[in-house]
Amino acid sequence: MPAIITAIAPGSPAARTRVAAGDALLAINGHLIADVLDYRFYAAERVLRLRLRRPTGREYTLRLRKEQYEDLGLHFADGLMDNQRQCKNKCIFCFIDQLPPGLRPSLYGKDDDARLSFLFGNYITLTNLTEREVQRIIAMRLSLVNISVHTMNPALRVRMMRNPKAGESLALLERFTLAGLDLNIQLVLCPGWNDGAELRFSLEQLLALPGGRVRSIAAVPVGLTRHREGLTQLRAFCCAEAGLVIDCIGEMRDRAAELGLETEICPSDEFFLLAQRDPPAAAYYGAFAQLENGVGLWALLRQDVLALLADADAVAALLAQVPADTPRRFTLATGRAAAPLLRFLVDECAKVWHNMEVQVIAIQNRFFGEAITVAGLLTGEDICTQLAGVPLGAEVLLPAVCLRHERDLTLDGRTLAELSTRLGVPCKVVENGAEPLLDALLGIVEEKSV
Repeated sequence: MPAIITAIAPGSPAARTRVAAGDALLAINGHLIADVLDYRFYAAERVLRLRLRRPTGREYTLRLRKEQYEDLGLHFADGLMDNQRQCKNKCIFCFIDQLPPGLRPSLYGKDDDARLSFLFGNYITLTNLTEREVQRIIAMRLSLVNISVHTMNPALRVRMMRNPKAGESLALLERFTLAGLDLNIQLVLCPGWNDGAELRFSLEQLLALPGGRVRSIAAVPVGLTRHREGLTQLRAFCCAEAGLVIDCIGEMRDRAAELGLETEICPSDEFFLLAQRDPPAAAYYGAFAQLENGVGLWALLRQDVLALLADADAVAALLAQVPADTPRRFTLATGRAAAPLLRFLVDECAKVWHNMEVQVIAIQNRFFGEAITVAGLLTGEDICTQLAGVPLGAEVLLPAVCLRHERDLTLDGRTLAELSTRLGVPCKVVENGAEPLLDALLGIVEEKSV
């Protein structure tokens, strides 16, 4: 379907032409425009020849000049300028299949769209890429490609993803690396399926891809909710099994170093917590290529907070913004996984600012099941129920990942205002990072308070 222009940005290159809202953009410099990737790639040049079509059906061509990479200024009704590609897999570990009914409709969507990978960092499985899309990715040199691989064993990948194309699509990894594209790889590990010898095989195969183009490999434990009726029987990693995953990855990190590869191979933070081992220092994670996957978040926050507290000038600047003799009593609520780190950081902050009295409360995830420990999957109901009757102090601080940015709603549709009303104290959101955390602990930040 042609991309219909809905608006033209004032002062933009397109605004200096006769193009109008309602026109359809057909081609740029002779290249058909199928979606946002085509548009952004071909509109980057200085000299453009646009082929368009009026609502009446009459086609016309116009030429314009602009700065290279300057935004052309056309707006479209849909961000992708095309239908979103839906996931065609039925993975045995799919988290969306484990959601109970009654949540916001947007939570049940399953995308597997390469365009979203390049625009927003989403992971794709490669199983629904057409040959045209593969060739376009290579021609446009669209690195990084974020790929959910899970296993390099083709037959096992078919079984785990329940898609007959899951095995053959692994061949695209070699095509991409031979073309010089860099890859980020995700492995969702299920005990008894793709850990142990299968994990070692997958890592060996990934390190053997041409050109050393695999930038990072993240191993993440399967997330299991209590809503798995009718689904494949899976279990969580036990302490010993999680330790074996960490040890295997450690051996493969050494192998990569021997081969002269710079591939970051890391377990997610959750594996260290499951194994009851302290997560490593920040240097272990290199460039933190997969923070969004929960890989290195613990180490980075710990490093950055301690560095700020060790900076006398930074501490003085912070303390200058708060009353020296005013006690500050409040509650910090989070998921079970992050609670130990936050308690440690709060204790370190209290050594610098003695008037701070904060309790860190780990919220049990009763909605999804207590095996789910991350703060980003807490519901408003669990937060309110478990904080009810607790002396909370002047306010409650919540991690920003508890709320979805479109309307500041929790997973179960509660607003920040509702949480504040039910708890009887203002609830405030703390963005991720050392500086936002310290500002919130000292009461400097007042964003999103109710």
